[in-house]
Amino acid sequence: MSLVSSITTWSQTKSMNNVHSSRSKPFLLPHPLKNNLPVYFFSSIPSQKPLSFSSVSVSAILTKEQKGDSKSSEKNDDQTFNFKNYMLQKAAAVNKALENAVLLRAPLKIHESMRYSLLAGGKRVRPILCIAACELVGGQESTAMPAACAAEMIHTMSLMHDDLPCMDNDGLRRGKPTNHKVFGEDVTVLAGDALLAFSFEHVATATKGASPERVVRVVAELAKCIGTEGLVAGQVADITSEGLSEVGLEHLEFIHLHKTAALLEAPVVMGAILGGADDEVVAKLRKFARCVGLLFQVVDDILDVTKSSEELGKTAGKDLVTDKTTYPKLLGIEKSREFAKELNREAQEQLAGFDPARAAPLIALANYIAYREN
Repeated sequence: MSLVSSITTWSQTKSMNNVHSSRSKPFLLPHPLKNNLPVYFFSSIPSQKPLSFSSVSVSAILTKEQKGDSKSSEKNDDQTFNFKNYMLQKAAAVNKALENAVLLRAPLKIHESMRYSLLAGGKRVRPILCIAACELVGGQESTAMPAACAAEMIHTMSLMHDDLPCMDNDGLRRGKPTNHKVFGEDVTVLAGDALLAFSFEHVATATKGASPERVVRVVAELAKCIGTEGLVAGQVADITSEGLSEVGLEHLEFIHLHKTAALLEAPVVMGAILGGADDEVVAKLRKFARCVGLLFQVVDDILDVTKSSEELGKTAGKDLVTDKTTYPKLLGIEKSREFAKELNREAQEQLAGFDPARAAPLIALANYIAYREN
């Protein structure tokens, strides 16, 4: 059963409007994930309160309502995981590593373009997922850092290329002019290519504390998430879907499991491999990451129609302007929010058997993705 098979069943029990009409003549691509990722939905909808495992309290600051309790969540003790501090510390470590990895050198213009987008900020969710997964299974941050940086380099490349006039034609990214607005389209394409190539070099040459066999597995995972089984497949499916009147849930799932989820799945899997996880644990964390990856896109679709450009740091309302098929378009905003909650719950269930203290960052990251506001 694929994710979409489950959501179809779930949507029927929720008596959702317009879903059946959108699926009457679905435009479908071959679906390699069918029967590979079952997601079982529950009749009750969990609240927005972050889950707690054992005695560890995950005190992530996720929503406006929760921000009111920020003083109590700032306290650090043996029983409380401070998500805000964790994110700040890990992001600072990632930023330092990225700064040191991509130096300003000749040819100057290409490296300026690479650094302009790579060091423009951002939440660093992908590299932090990589580090958290590595530490979950007993590995070290230093071992995961090159792969974490590689994931961010590839993510940055995808944004640079997405913003180009031949793709999404966007002029704003992370509150700043997009790369091609500053450096030109030609340099942006080449800078993105350079980041892509360097990501592999960085993993291969900078990873310490893992066996060569595990490093090779990580390189293969990284390549798979980018190509025709990952990012590229999703992007092509997305482009060819524009203007189609009948794009169903299964096709939409294919797009986002490849275009968005693959680039969240790979960091988690890479971190687990580098941390020494066996195949069973890697499979469980892969499922966690796929649920989180699809969750990220569902939330992104919701934010695009509910937030302003100033709040998002990028152009809002693009999906409406281009008449792109999104989860709110097929399900409505409220049902999309319910689907997001179910994906979050399913993701966190994959962590139930792990040490609660080590699992706390991934639990909090799932909640953060579910309830983020930009």
